[in-house]
Amino acid sequence: MQQFLEAAGIALAAIWSNKLRSFLTMLGNIVAVTSIIAVVSLIQGLNASVSGAITSQIGADSFSVQRTGPTRTEEEQLRVQGNPRVTLDDAEAVRKASDRIRYVMAAAGSSAEAKTRQTTLDSLSIQGVTKEYASLPTTLIEAGRAMTPAEFDGKRNVAVLGWDAADRLFGAVDPLDKFISIAGIRFRVVGIHKKKGAIFGRSQDEFAVIPLGAFQRLFGSRQSLQLTVLPTDPALVRAAMDDATIAMRVTRRLRPGEPDNFGVVTSDTFLDLYNQVTSGIFAILIGVVSLSLVVGGIVIMNIMLMVVSERTREIGLRKSLGARRRDVLWQILTESVTLSTFGGIVGTALGFLVAFGISKLTPLPAAVEPWSVALGISVTAIVGLFFGLYPAMQAASLDPIEALRRE
Repeated sequence: MQQFLEAAGIALAAIWSNKLRSFLTMLGNIVAVTSIIAVVSLIQGLNASVSGAITSQIGADSFSVQRTGPTRTEEEQLRVQGNPRVTLDDAEAVRKASDRIRYVMAAAGSSAEAKTRQTTLDSLSIQGVTKEYASLPTTLIEAGRAMTPAEFDGKRNVAVLGWDAADRLFGAVDPLDKFISIAGIRFRVVGIHKKKGAIFGRSQDEFAVIPLGAFQRLFGSRQSLQLTVLPTDPALVRAAMDDATIAMRVTRRLRPGEPDNFGVVTSDTFLDLYNQVTSGIFAILIGVVSLSLVVGGIVIMNIMLMVVSERTREIGLRKSLGARRRDVLWQILTESVTLSTFGGIVGTALGFLVAFGISKLTPLPAAVEPWSVALGISVTAIVGLFFGLYPAMQAASLDPIEALRRE
């Protein structure tokens, strides 16, 4: 250990005595690691943002019954176009299918003009829901209250606004118990939903939720519904999905062997689809950026070969005074690894700064993961070790007598 520390001290002194050359040697790794960390941080931020958006729509512990599920081919897309609409009868069948199912919320969506006396929104997302809406864990009311069962049963004109919708329509005025016009019909605001945030720069908080009965008065009742199903226990999601599937098949009189004419999906279904689409793209992107690490490693190897050439007499003198091959090997390797690792530390810090700078100036989100810090530093240490090994072996194999003769 003492010999290693001695070799490390000599290597660090050599680095410090040649500051400019050391900086230029590290520059390749700094640029490479900065690029890698910035790309990884943006990818992690994007993944977290998409995951949060999908989970907030469906819920981590629930699943959805829809007219169609995700389609991956044109043939699948053509096949599901003829699927019948999901109706309230389907919702009732799923609700009665199993004691594993706690709630079944039916919902439909559209867009319409919404306005107050001061402001008009040309296209606000309107969601019509059944009374189970108030009981779902994804329903988070920040101000006011959720709609009551009596308001749902009476198809009353009441609404819960998304945070941004309330802000744009009312500004600094308290929106609770105020009226808005949706498609020309007045609705009373009873609650404000907690802020969800944005994805790709697009707000998820510009919406109004109204009772499904009121929604169907505005937009008609022929629209297919989406059923959000909440099991009695998160561990029973898969079993509840099977029960819902059986209930839908029985209701629609599907024979054994006939494909489902509906879709049953979870948030994981969409996340898996997203990962399938993006994982290859992200891998290629990171691979292309990582090529700059190879360039940085080659620069380090060239500089270390030059260092060995310049210090041939010094190495010869050390060996003539008793230094072993291992001591010289450790000295050169330590210098190479130190240069590379320090470049990795600086590059990691700059990479995070670049990523968060991009996230401030663009809709792309960024996220810091502890493993990415370890990745940036450890990879550069490995690069320094790999590309410093050949120069270190060259230095360790020098004959002390020949080395001392060299000018």
